[in-house]
Amino acid sequence: MGHELPLLPTTVVGSHALPSWLFLVREAQQAERLGPTDLQEAYDDAVRLAVRDQIEAGVDVISDGEMRRTTFIRGFYERLTGLQPLPIPRRLGPPNYDSHCPFEIVGRVEAPRGLGIVDEFRFARAHADRPMRVAVPGPMTLLMPLRRGGPYASEDTLVADLIAIVRAEVRGLVEAGCELIQIDEPNYVMTAGKHRVLRAGPGPMLEALRAVVGDTRVKLALHICFGNAHNNSFAAPRHYRPLYPQILEAPVAQLVLEYANREMAEIDLWSLFPTDKEVAVGVVDVKAFRVESAEDVAARARLALKHLPAEQVWLVPDCGLWETPRWVAISKLRSMVEAARLLRRELSGKS
Repeated sequence: MGHELPLLPTTVVGSHALPSWLFLVREAQQAERLGPTDLQEAYDDAVRLAVRDQIEAGVDVISDGEMRRTTFIRGFYERLTGLQPLPIPRRLGPPNYDSHCPFEIVGRVEAPRGLGIVDEFRFARAHADRPMRVAVPGPMTLLMPLRRGGPYASEDTLVADLIAIVRAEVRGLVEAGCELIQIDEPNYVMTAGKHRVLRAGPGPMLEALRAVVGDTRVKLALHICFGNAHNNSFAAPRHYRPLYPQILEAPVAQLVLEYANREMAEIDLWSLFPTDKEVAVGVVDVKAFRVESAEDVAARARLALKHLPAEQVWLVPDCGLWETPRWVAISKLRSMVEAARLLRRELSGKS
């Protein structure tokens, strides 16, 4: 990556916890009380803060915190053509997956100005003193809130257009100098819902991923989690087993998987299915308010090291931190970094 990393590198999945004042900025934005210069200043400051939080916590490979994004992928739909918002299914009670807007397709789905991720990276790169990873939503995940219609006679043609959108973003990131690109595909383990039926199994999904990345020559990662909107998992069985062994064929150097929230369930699959890929092991439970100690995190990592060579293991939170209070998120990152230092000493035989 152009930067020497220690054993058991620490990193993040993508999003960082939002500073409290950014919620006020978004409220003012919705009330049309801010101009474009005000908004740019606020979001630029938020990115600087997210980068600073990660650097001060000691994280080895950081992100821009995804401060400019809204609710994981929701903000991207504002940049797509051919979509008509549908009524939000549920507005009362605790927010969850059914309290977000679905979209009906009424025309060709395109992103004339891209998804904006390349500009996000360019800004953050100037403020980071260490390697960065950039997360890009995969085509199957962008598909989640879309209701078929418009010019698309089949889901295949719709997926093809989503692939083209994501592929253009990946190429733009490569041209901008990004060294580690992560494709987010929680939909690999999620249920499509009653409105449409996705083709089952990881095979077709990996075909879409291959079409996205093509011959990309930078380091690639694939993130598969079980959802984290409002600190909840999506309505799907929380098992990776159905993805094996096909997931080992993913055209990426690193798999980013959720384990901490599931008490490290299925980590032993790596003994059954050895791989030469790196595995970024989720050792921090982002759905829990409790801040784990460094020893808590280290204990989870030790379980992973029983099934994976240390040279292939990265330490990472289960998912993004956008639903975590900022002080909790920072504390969790510090525990993860300290756990990595503790394990490096153990592995080197030093007390």
